[in-house]
Amino acid sequence: MTRMIKCVKLGVEAEGLDAPPFPGPNGQRIFDHVSKQAWKEWLAMQTMIINERRLASFDPAAKKILEAEREKFLFSGNFEMPEGYVPPQN
Repeated sequence: MTRMIKCVKLGVEAEGLDAPPFPGPNGQRIFDHVSKQAWKEWLAMQTMIINERRLASFDPAAKKILEAEREKFLFSGNFEMPEGYVPPQN
């Protein structure tokens, strides 16, 4: 049976993740409060942030940046696109 949650990002009841995305309290918080759709949106945004800021995912400083951006994107609502970001033209 599908697990439904009240998604903090989307503000609606939606399908929850199948498992926490990573171990620990932050992973559990995401599992409890973030929908599959919102997590999918975050993964796309994370990729864009890595590319725009030229981050190396193995760098501890980059991990801290991504943690902070993830928190803003999913929970606080004050996420901003990276400085200088220009959306692709169709």
